[in-house]
Amino acid sequence: MQYRELGVSGLNVSSICMGCMGFGEAGNGQHTWTIDEEHSREIIRRGLELGVNFFDTAIGYQSGTSEQYLGRALRDYARRDEVVVATKFLPRTQEEIKAGITGQQHIQRMINKSLINLGMDYVDLYIYHMWDYETPLYDIMEGLDHVVKAGKARYIGIANCYAYQLVRANALAEKEGFAKFISVQNHYNLIFREEEREMTKLCCEDQIAMTPYSALAGGRLAKYPGETSKRMQEDSYARLKYDATAEQDGAIIRRVALLAEKRGVSMTEISLAWLMAKVTSPIVGATKLHHVEGAAKAVELKLSEEEISYLEELYIPHKLVGVMAQNTQDTAKESHVWSAGNQKI
Repeated sequence: MQYRELGVSGLNVSSICMGCMGFGEAGNGQHTWTIDEEHSREIIRRGLELGVNFFDTAIGYQSGTSEQYLGRALRDYARRDEVVVATKFLPRTQEEIKAGITGQQHIQRMINKSLINLGMDYVDLYIYHMWDYETPLYDIMEGLDHVVKAGKARYIGIANCYAYQLVRANALAEKEGFAKFISVQNHYNLIFREEEREMTKLCCEDQIAMTPYSALAGGRLAKYPGETSKRMQEDSYARLKYDATAEQDGAIIRRVALLAEKRGVSMTEISLAWLMAKVTSPIVGATKLHHVEGAAKAVELKLSEEEISYLEELYIPHKLVGVMAQNTQDTAKESHVWSAGNQKI
């Protein structure tokens, strides 16, 4: 395993981050591809054996049971100071807004619940899961700063945002002396490269770590064209993101398959090797032992400039999908969000 600094934090994280969205109790028929605690523990333990020290979960994953599974496994298999744990919080609910719960109060509730779920005193990275258009940015940044100053999180990150939003947030934090975002977790992989328009350049210039999700496009970049898995069949959110562009993406996936055959490695290794050349630590979901083992092998694979160009050549710009498509619709709400000083931020 290789390790990299997470932005300017001083935290050294494994070149792959274990995504824990697949761990937890599937409720109300959702995410039927998730795995139980026994199998989650096996995968977490195997990841630790392979040198993975970076784990990503969220309070929104399976009603907090993902956090619970991860916390119990790490307590049994690792020392707390040897792992880097990230979790995320969602925006206020409409019920909270109607009840007058402020952004700061919401964040305190969320971090306290996550720490209970994890059985930990602090997390290493606390991530703003998606932009909240109904809460002033000042409230969010002040609330996160309180979390850091209270010792409940060492650093903060953001996910599912635009580059301009990240710039605004960190500029406000710098002005007010608040903690700044050191990482961004957005949708980025070989068949969805829209982050290259602005975000990758911003992160390079400002030394912000990129830890993208959907590193293998819901398994599509690990399977020969036409092959499927239970996850690919049952993950409706991944289908929403990729089904509409399956034909144009298929041409790229075929090149991944051809290059994998030529190099004598798996498609997983090719796809992740490309991504690791671009970012700090991609988040790789694992619901089987071979998933984490294949990801670990990718760390050692280096692609040539010619191979990278070969993989990138056929890319066609994509429309925004999933959370970011919703963000586009929600930007209209921004004009109604004001800071305490009645200045839009």
